[in-house]
Amino acid sequence: MAELNTNEMSLKELKDLQSQVNRAIASFEDRKKKHALAELEEKAREMGFSLAELTGATVPRKRAPASAKYANPANSGETWSGRGRKPRWFDAALKSGKRPEDMAL
Repeated sequence: MAELNTNEMSLKELKDLQSQVNRAIASFEDRKKKHALAELEEKAREMGFSLAELTGATVPRKRAPASAKYANPANSGETWSGRGRKPRWFDAALKSGKRPEDMAL
């Protein structure tokens, strides 16, 4: 490998080099982690288990999107499932005297 003379490099060249080194380090660490994980999974399989069983890790479940329960009285295209933060239109309707049941689908 050729030796670099960093004293003769511009700031841009040094920053480019730094970026390349950071990417190379991250790539190296990712490869090492994948290799280690593959070895551990193989060892667990040899013993009759999955790695998830031994570590207590669970596979994340994907939730189905929540169905809409409320619709904006002024614009039926705006809906809300009742989960998460209330939309502004829902709060405004409540303040104007509407009840959640009035906006239910």
